[in-house]
Formats: sequence, structure tokens, C-alpha cells
Amino acid sequence: MPRVHHRSTDSTSDRARQLARAGAPHGTLVTAGEQQAGRGRQGRTWSAPPGRALLMSLVLREWPPLLPIAGAVAVADVAGTHAAIKWPNDVLLDGRKLAGVLAEGRHQEGWAVLGIGLNVAIRAADLPSELRDRAASLGLEPAAIEPTLARLLRVLEVRLAQPAPDVLAAYRARDALAGREVHWAHGTGIARGVDDAGRLLVELTDGSRSALDAGEVHLQPAPS
Repeated sequence: MPRVHHRSTDSTSDRARQLARAGAPHGTLVTAGEQQAGRGRQGRTWSAPPGRALLMSLVLREWPPLLPIAGAVAVADVAGTHAAIKWPNDVLLDGRKLAGVLAEGRHQEGWAVLGIGLNVAIRAADLPSELRDRAASLGLEPAAIEPTLARLLRVLEVRLAQPAPDVLAAYRARDALAGREVHWAHGTGIARGVDDAGRLLVELTDGSRSALDAGEVHLQPAPS
């Protein structure tokens, strides 16, 4: 597949979007050793020390409706059996964020971009103090980034081609929110998994259920 690698860039997804609009073919890959303005959900930045995280964005001309979920499942597959997924697409290890997945689709323009940031070789000392208790790493060496990328691309190819029920089953098996109390901008409830469209189901205090299809949820502290 075509690949563009930057030693340092603002955002691999910004670069991938530019390439997509310019006609880049399906499977074009943008990677970077460092991002200056990597984006996460809700407009947050995704930061990582140079040369210690897998930073990639993939241009897609065909993609499944559950693209963010399939991407998160693929990352969790690579991370191992203990990886969990926090809806919609954060991958966790021991409750800490290991990876983030951000998908953006433009059906009318015929492209999507799947961006992934995965902490492969991050050390606690590399992180700002406020992130040390919230970030996880695979604990590998920088030399493992390329092999990890190669494996992730293979797994992504499989997951993106799978029927939606298979992807959803894999997601549900790693659901970090199921049965937990969560809160979001407009309420509080108990997470009850995801529906077939990938929306988060929450049980409200009156026993009714609601489906969240966007936004961000936060876990209430687990009981001690």
C-alpha cells in the first residue's frame, strides 16, 4: 500500500484527509514519529513522546458502517487478551488509556480516514505528571513500533471485512463499560452494552433505556 511517513507532523489524520481529497487510493497510509497537533475525540489533542508511539491514519475508499468499532477491536486484538474497549473507541489496559481511535467519513466525497494512536513504547517518565496514572503502554521498545504496525494492518484488514455481527460480538466481549454506572452531558445511567448500530445503551433511573450515538461518557468510580 502507498505510505507517507513523517518524522514529525501536525496530525497524521489531517495529512490523510488532504491526500484523500487529492485522490489517494484506498489503503494509503500516513505515519509519523511525532505529532504536534494530533486530535482525539471532543477536540482533545493526542500527544506522545517522539518515536515511542504508533501514530497512523489510513485512507479508505470503502468502509463498514461500524468503522470506529472495528478499528477499536483491531487495536485491542493487537494489544492482547487483557485489553478492553471504552465506548466508543478508547482501548484500555488495567483501566488506563492505551490507544485512541478516531474515524471520519465523507460519504459524499467517497473517503474515510481511520486514525489510531497506540502507546507502544511509552514510559511513565515520558509523560506529564497528570497523565502518568491515566495512560498505559504495551511496554515494548521503540524498535517494536514497525512490527506492531504491520500486525495491526493485517488485523485491520480482517476486522474491516468482517460481518457486523462478528465485529459487535468481539466488541461486546471487551466492553469496559457494561454494567458500570456512567454519566454524560445529559444524564446518568447504567451501561448495557451496544446495539447493532454501535450506539451505547444506557439504563436510566426509571428503568427505561436510551441509546447514545455521539458524545462522551465517563465512568463513575468503581465501588471499593
